[in-house]
Amino acid sequence: MKNLKITYIFIALFIMASCSDDFVDVESNAENSENFFNSEEDYQNALIAAYDLLQTTYLSVMLGDIASDNTLAGGENANDVPGIQEIDDMIHTPINQQLRDIWQWMYAGVNRANYIMEFQDKTDFAGKEGVLAQTRFLRAYYYFELVKFFGDVPFAVDKRLQFGDQFSINRTPKEEIYLQMEQDLMFAADNLPYVQSQTGRITKGAAQAMLGKVYLYQDKFTEAAAVLEDLIDNGPHDLITDYSTMFENDNENNIESVFEVQYTDVEGAGFGCFQCSEGNIAVGFNGIRNYNGPLFESGFSFNVPTQDVVDEFEEGDMRLETAILDIDAWAAETGATFSTGFEHTGYFNRKYISRQGDLNTGDANLTNPNNYRAIRFADVLLMAAEALNRGGISDSRAQMYLNRVRERAFGNSDNNVSATGSALTDAIYHERRVELVGEGHRFFDLVRTGRAASEINGFQSGKHELFPIPLIEIQLAGNQWEQNPGY
Repeated sequence: MKNLKITYIFIALFIMASCSDDFVDVESNAENSENFFNSEEDYQNALIAAYDLLQTTYLSVMLGDIASDNTLAGGENANDVPGIQEIDDMIHTPINQQLRDIWQWMYAGVNRANYIMEFQDKTDFAGKEGVLAQTRFLRAYYYFELVKFFGDVPFAVDKRLQFGDQFSINRTPKEEIYLQMEQDLMFAADNLPYVQSQTGRITKGAAQAMLGKVYLYQDKFTEAAAVLEDLIDNGPHDLITDYSTMFENDNENNIESVFEVQYTDVEGAGFGCFQCSEGNIAVGFNGIRNYNGPLFESGFSFNVPTQDVVDEFEEGDMRLETAILDIDAWAAETGATFSTGFEHTGYFNRKYISRQGDLNTGDANLTNPNNYRAIRFADVLLMAAEALNRGGISDSRAQMYLNRVRERAFGNSDNNVSATGSALTDAIYHERRVELVGEGHRFFDLVRTGRAASEINGFQSGKHELFPIPLIEIQLAGNQWEQNPGY
């Protein structure tokens, strides 16, 4: 879907300069992006392309824990993927391949969504509002990732960022980008059903949950509580009864999954193009090094949980064994063997390590079919509890939502929380950590609530709240963009 107009011009000039007498204009068989969007099928195909970049968010998920106090980088040695190691140690710089990957991949997603919106009025068809609603959700999702990592970023709405635009477009204040996210997500919530006919499509509930999250990141507690409670009261979602099955491959897209990134193992992938993989790359990276035993498969031993997060679980919390694999205990129980990698803690992120039973399409470590549960109903309940409590709206309702999550975790109500005020806030923060460990939320939770400096070794206030804009991107824009503070 590339715009070939410039290509056509240069070909014509070359031919005219070479042939003094005859000129033959041969039309390209390639499709011109300006002549696309002539049917519903064209819009649907472009929408699928916009969905595709969701699969690259595996890297954001990994770094969301590695940058925090939940996990260490791990890997084979201290030089294994240096960009990840540097982020773990809080010594990352503007020259970091993983940060540039996030920048490029999320902007690719934005551009694909904006391509659809640029031609939103070209062709009418029944159900078009639903297509545009999904498109606008995706645009908001990709911009949210960019703002979450980099703060103020270059911003375009309903038009593609094309080559040359980088010289005229500045970084836009994140507050303005958040407002566009809100508008996009409200439109999506108003124009999508709670249940889609095709699994994996964005729903009204996903839009409401994402909108609540966007509000929460801005401390708009009243707005967040309203939209999240509307979803809780009127949506189709609930907690599944058995938490231990939540992350198994045969329990994907269940009633608790509000928004889930779909992965598959039917296509191969290679290390030369991570964004080309249809599989969940994080799962292979998180896996047990040189593993031989039941249930699991080998991986690269990145993203290893710390003793600190293991100790955060209270006695009787049944989530611990689902979230964290104690490899020594597992080996003693099953006879499994394994090797230890760099920064070995004895623990692995059990939620997202590869299971046996997939197709093992090559490279098997890059093609795992494990879906990522991007927004779970438990997260919705805890976000609502936080908004109600921190917004001074209702501690009693905040307790109710918090305790729904805790009652499943302990199998009873004996551990319910009755605290109010700041003590309730701390209880909600604790619950988010143990409920969502390994799902990529911890670093950004600590940053948005002002707790990162006290919890993360090496974190410098005024600097590490944001990651640096990749240096090469600043240079390609003619050095007109200011770098984030401290870098």
